Amino acid sequence: MAKIGILGSGSFGCSLGYIMDKAGHDIFIWGYNKSEIDDIKKNRENKKHLPGIKLKESIQFSTDFENLKGCSLVIFAVPSFAVGETIEKCYKYIDDDCIVINVAKGFDPDTNKFLSDILQPYLKQDIVVLSGPSHAEEVARGIPTTMVASSKNESNAKYVQDVLMVENFRIYVNDDIIGTQVGGALKNIIAIACGICEGLGLGDNSKAALMTRGLAEVSRLGRKLGAKLETFSGLTGLGDLIVTCTSVHSRNTRAGIFIGRGFSPKQAMDKVGMVVEGYNATRSAYAYMNEYNVVMPIVKGLYGVLFEGWDVKSQIINLMRRDKTSENENILYSSFQ
Repeated sequence: MAKIGILGSGSFGCSLGYIMDKAGHDIFIWGYNKSEIDDIKKNRENKKHLPGIKLKESIQFSTDFENLKGCSLVIFAVPSFAVGETIEKCYKYIDDDCIVINVAKGFDPDTNKFLSDILQPYLKQDIVVLSGPSHAEEVARGIPTTMVASSKNESNAKYVQDVLMVENFRIYVNDDIIGTQVGGALKNIIAIACGICEGLGLGDNSKAALMTRGLAEVSRLGRKLGAKLETFSGLTGLGDLIVTCTSVHSRNTRAGIFIGRGFSPKQAMDKVGMVVEGYNATRSAYAYMNEYNVVMPIVKGLYGVLFEGWDVKSQIINLMRRDKTSENENILYSSFQ
């Protein structure tokens, strides 16, 4: 049995806490919102983010970081924009031999840095990134789910695999921490674009094209940033892209649907009512695109829609009328290294 601290009382934090508690681990969940924590403790349920999942009395909830002391694993399950602020406040409570896992999928919005690079300077152990196609609602319901534990330190990744892998929750390992994070962050961008297609009433052909060409853009940027090509054909690339672009659980897809139906980006984010990670990730990806001179027409078009007031339909026309090119830009080819 391991003592596991989870930072973030939202849907994924509570979902992980729920299944790890069932596996016999000692679970502590921290949240910044006292009223939310008090409500969860009273009702043993996160009614807003994970309704219908009863959280046992054995799971501790608090707004105090003291309970992180003695944890062998600490999981960051806060939104990407809150990772930096949270580690600054809590790192003194994390033991030197504790392994820290990040499950947020995005970039630091102030610096565009990878979240691993935000966390690592505060830690003694190499960070582990846990990512893959994993909607919280389905994880908590025990629906078979697979993820990847990625770290530069193989033993840390395998320890996470050993501790967190339980029935219906399978974990693989890899050492491509850059590719794992690029795939996890940028798939949210493509999901917003796919949602826009759905909101406009376009068909499956259009969404399939966006997903496929979107994966080419994700892979192209990933390679420039030092990722391994094969990562993008795995769970944290293709797998996460599929689930986020096609599922009713996806906040990013829902936000895109609202935009496609005529709502402004701000109105769309407000209507979703939860953090839409793809919004800030689009800004970060656009910055990387320009810095590394990477061809990313879908990211460029979506950036214009979200932040420059560009018309959605005109961007679809622009994508379809691009200069002729070869599909060798796809991730199945290595010619774009």
